[in-house]
Amino acid sequence: MSLTLLLFMGLIGVFFLTFLKTPLINLFGADHILIFNLKNAGWFQIYWLAGMFLFIMNGILFFSTALLIYVLSYFLIPYVYLFVMVLAVIGSIFLWIIINKAWQGTRSNCLKMAAVGSSFYLILSLILIYMLVTLEPSYPGDDTLMRAIGIVMGIVVTTVAFISCFIFTGFSNKKEMNEARF
Repeated sequence: MSLTLLLFMGLIGVFFLTFLKTPLINLFGADHILIFNLKNAGWFQIYWLAGMFLFIMNGILFFSTALLIYVLSYFLIPYVYLFVMVLAVIGSIFLWIIINKAWQGTRSNCLKMAAVGSSFYLILSLILIYMLVTLEPSYPGDDTLMRAIGIVMGIVVTTVAFISCFIFTGFSNKKEMNEARF
C-alpha cells in the first residue's frame, strides 16, 4: 500500500470523524474526571488561558509523537509508526472532546479559544510552507523531490489537524451557554 493512499485514507477518516463529531462528543458524560476538573478550574473559563492550554497540549502531543516515531525508526519493526500515528490522532481527538465538553463560556469566546489553541498547527503549517519554498539541494546535483514530498505531506497533515482541532473545540453542541468570566 502506498504512502499516498494511506495519507488519503487517513484524511477521509479524519473528515468522517469531524462530520460525525456530535455522537463522539456525546459519548463522554459530564461526570468524566478530566471534564469535571477542567470545568471547576477558574483559569479554564478564560478563553485565552484555555486556548494556551490547548496550544501547549497540542504541542506536547505532536512532539511526543514525533519523538516516539523517531525512536521507533531505529528498530526494524515494519508499520509500527502507523499505529503510533493512529493512536496520536485518537489521543488528539480525545483531548479536543474533553476541552469542548469542559468549556462553559460564550460561543464567541469558545471560537477565540479554539483559534488560539489550534493555531499551533497553523504555525506548523506556515513553517513547513516556508521550508518548501526555501528548499535547496544539500549539494550540487542533489534531488530534493523526496524531501519536497515529505514536506507537502506534512503541510496536508498539519492543515487537517488545524481544521479538525478548530471544529472540535470551537463549535459546541450545547444549546445554551453561560456567560464567560473574565
